[in-house]
Amino acid sequence: MSTNSATIYLKAEQNVEVQEPEVCVKDIATLTCSDSHILAKAKSLRLWKFQTGERKRQVISILKVIEEIEKACPGASVENLGETDVVVEWIDVDRHKGVVQWCKLAFVALISFFGTGFTIMAFHNDIGINNVFSKIYEMIMGAPSDGYGVLELAYSVGLAVGIIVFFNHIGGRRITKDPTPIEVEMRIYEKDVNQSLIATADREGKTIDVS
Repeated sequence: MSTNSATIYLKAEQNVEVQEPEVCVKDIATLTCSDSHILAKAKSLRLWKFQTGERKRQVISILKVIEEIEKACPGASVENLGETDVVVEWIDVDRHKGVVQWCKLAFVALISFFGTGFTIMAFHNDIGINNVFSKIYEMIMGAPSDGYGVLELAYSVGLAVGIIVFFNHIGGRRITKDPTPIEVEMRIYEKDVNQSLIATADREGKTIDVS
């Protein structure tokens, strides 16, 4: 099949991570074409190469991708079915290995654990949860509580179950296939960050675009 009748369909994500400094078309987008030779050539086109010491993020315009493909495959048409700008982040795998990474992981886990525990205790102290339980016990039993009982136990179990259900995980296992509210908020946050990065790069003229 000649390039005059070949159509390349291109679908890019808004944010991609690469582990190599050299960024090719196949790294930022999914491509398909009826001509396998044109498809292979388009996928292997180099768009950018990160240099050591420079920033690890780069915004690439899809117009630049289309321009490079049309240069390498004269006569072929390109149909974009995805995003118009892509935020490419270079993840240096070698930097994220070893003891330092495990120390960072342990530090974040400890902060999350003790920080959450402190927040829960501070909230309960704020609302006087012990007084509430004591009043409920006295209203039902007709006598003051002499210590912790079934109310405190049931509340503690319910709190733990509620946290598990909210986060939708038990250990490394997901309870249901539905995304949790945290995951939904994270996706919204990621989308907002990507849009901000794209807008900033465009204003500063740092987007890799057509000339």
